Amino acid sequence: MATLKEYQDKLPPKLFEELKDETKGMADSKAKKVAEAVYEEFRMSRVEPGESVGLVGAESIGEPGTQMTLNTFHFAGVAEMNVTMGLPRIIEILDGRAKIKTPMMEIFLKNPYNKGKDIKKIALSVRETVFRDIATEFLINLADSTIEAKMSKKKMDDLSVTDNMVLKAITGTVKGITARIKENVLIVKTKGKEESLNEIYRLKEKLKDIFIKGVKGIKQVLPVKREDEFIIITAGTNLNEVLQLEFVDEERTITNDIFEIADILGIEAARQAIINEVYKVIESQGLNVDIRHIMLVADTICSAGRIKGITRYGVVSEKSSVLARASFETPIRHIINASLVGEVDELTSVVENVMLNQPIPVGTGLPGLVTKSTKVDK
Repeated sequence: MATLKEYQDKLPPKLFEELKDETKGMADSKAKKVAEAVYEEFRMSRVEPGESVGLVGAESIGEPGTQMTLNTFHFAGVAEMNVTMGLPRIIEILDGRAKIKTPMMEIFLKNPYNKGKDIKKIALSVRETVFRDIATEFLINLADSTIEAKMSKKKMDDLSVTDNMVLKAITGTVKGITARIKENVLIVKTKGKEESLNEIYRLKEKLKDIFIKGVKGIKQVLPVKREDEFIIITAGTNLNEVLQLEFVDEERTITNDIFEIADILGIEAARQAIINEVYKVIESQGLNVDIRHIMLVADTICSAGRIKGITRYGVVSEKSSVLARASFETPIRHIINASLVGEVDELTSVVENVMLNQPIPVGTGLPGLVTKSTKVDK
């Protein structure tokens, strides 16, 4: 252990802890060799001072990004399970869009359910069930001003829905009505005065979307076997409620909605989700981008403690340099706003120095030379 002491300050804490674990019980001379090799690898992987990491990152993601096909990956045979992939998905993440096109979750299950026990039943219990899912026919009885809805007994049994659940959901959601079930037919009548045909029709449409059971927001479920365990893939997402279900493995269950992750698990988890999601798209397209470029982008998006997209309203609006903001989009507006408040540009970054034809503060342009001048008597 004494051999590794000298590397404690040279290596990051996590790397040092891993090194300690891996060299446990190893001879001192061998441990020192391993430590030296790890330190050398770490030293070589560090960025040179003055390297323009933003530019290198942008080039490294942008170049393969332009060659990316606009693929849309979908689960065969299930039309509702389309998932945005390829360039549209990367744009969605990096723009920091709160509403994504195809929200989805991967729900991992605890033992014994992940081995296939009651998998279909569990998947259906997660899915959002609304009244239209169990109803087969809607009729309006004009003489009595009632709505009659025939319900499928088989669908109710498959989804574990009882008559009481239906009545409770309907009377709890719609006020001023009476509801009863007679021989698998739900009969709904308004309590007050005679309703017009339009109002009865509106009530009929409202009945179709009444939530009965399941998790709100999860429109479709698909149990799939991945390696040696079953997981449930969903269309739609509701991380908060899903994590509270007793059969769910809350440590591995994920959603592709980064804003939802930030709200529930915090900004650090959102940063990791951005890295994972972007990397997943790049990998699925058979491209190769160093993870550190993606990490830099994720850091930039999350640096304010909340998700800010790389757009003129997000990250760009926070730049301290007026000229850098103006070079992105809407230059006149930025320059006028800055002149109104007397903003000063310190010219500390790349863009503003390029605009003014000055050496940029990266690489060899970073250090300034200070010389001692000697006074000469005339």
